[in-house]
Amino acid sequence: MNQRKSSSSAKAKSNDELPAALQQYQDTDGHFSLVRNFRLADLVTIMNGFCGSFSIFSSARYLLTNDMDYLWSALLFPLAGLMFDFFDGKVARWRKSSSLLGQELDSLADLISFGVAPALLAFTVGLRTYLDTVVLTCFICCGLARLARFNATVALVPKDASGKAKFFEGLPIPSSLVLVGMLSVWTKMGWIEGQAGIPLGTITLWGPESGTGEIHLISIVFGCWAAAMVSKTLRVPKL
Repeated sequence: MNQRKSSSSAKAKSNDELPAALQQYQDTDGHFSLVRNFRLADLVTIMNGFCGSFSIFSSARYLLTNDMDYLWSALLFPLAGLMFDFFDGKVARWRKSSSLLGQELDSLADLISFGVAPALLAFTVGLRTYLDTVVLTCFICCGLARLARFNATVALVPKDASGKAKFFEGLPIPSSLVLVGMLSVWTKMGWIEGQAGIPLGTITLWGPESGTGEIHLISIVFGCWAAAMVSKTLRVPKL
């Protein structure tokens, strides 16, 4: 009995020592208690992830059906995700509420909408060789590493008078929408797989043509973009 009391007392003491930001998640019970802890800004952030996920499924549907409507949907949804990514911060400041959960949600949603979705779009329009997929996988992983580093080191970045970071270390992952815009132009011009083909074509680094050593030249752009996202020395001013 004494052991049980001391265990309960230690647990209560441990809960009391939790930071206030975490205490709110510890003090709620019930199956849907986590959902009740969401702020309005968190729900806006989740809509960013929704847009990225819908883009992924639209790309998959295009690959199954060759229906161009699905491809255009896949190209447009990351842009909608950027709108939600922009407004979640505005909503948080308007409501004067932020949370640890919201910070994590923001990075996870960004990875879906601006990492996975653009990479799959590139594959969908024609970057489908073995080396292309290696580059696109590295693109996603660099986006993942960039977001993790941002979460871990954001406190070290110099701030202005309002408390906002003065610059980004490395290219922000939403910048991948520039690549999505390029893919949109290609789609409009018919420069995609099954039509005129990808601009600049492919080169063979080793082995026979159409083998594992073949890569589209435009994949180099995705590779350079990935490297810029994880760069320590590249500093992008924050607007």
